[in-house]
Amino acid sequence: MLHLKTISGAGAGRSAAAAWRRLMRCRAGSAAAEFGILLVPFLGLAFLILNTALVFFAQQTLQTATTQAARLIMTGQAQGMSAAQFKQAVCADATALFDCGGIYVNVQTYSSFSAIAPPNPIKNGNLDTSGMGFSPGVSGDIEVVQVFYKWPLFATLLGYNFANLSGNNDLLVGTAAFRNEPFSQGLGS
Repeated sequence: MLHLKTISGAGAGRSAAAAWRRLMRCRAGSAAAEFGILLVPFLGLAFLILNTALVFFAQQTLQTATTQAARLIMTGQAQGMSAAQFKQAVCADATALFDCGGIYVNVQTYSSFSAIAPPNPIKNGNLDTSGMGFSPGVSGDIEVVQVFYKWPLFATLLGYNFANLSGNNDLLVGTAAFRNEPFSQGLGS
């Protein structure tokens, strides 16, 4: 039969203090304990670095796809294309990372480069597509091609969050501004 000795009063305090001092002097397993303490912040930081790198990679992929598709407009190959067909041209260069259904395209014609003032598509934390259109213009027109994609972010750690849309999404934007090359009307039809 196990008998427990009850220590009360000052004896309990001295006993707890002595046990704490013995624990603090003991070095067995200290490397494992220190590793355990540092593991969580290290993994959190590694996760944030990977998440940020993935977002930058996705942004660059979207920009490259935008530039490639904008060339169709600049050279007149997009004449006669619908917005959906142009969106498919963007998607053809971005299928590895993006769901084509989540790509939004805005192509606007401007009278001069100084007149370019594309609308901000973020309203109240949501993507507002109401001001988007598709106007590939004609030979010599100034065009701005914008491609948008709502990129889902992983859960945030340590208070780090660069989402600019509700639902923990980041709006990626690819943009190209240029003057259409001289081309014959109806080249792409």
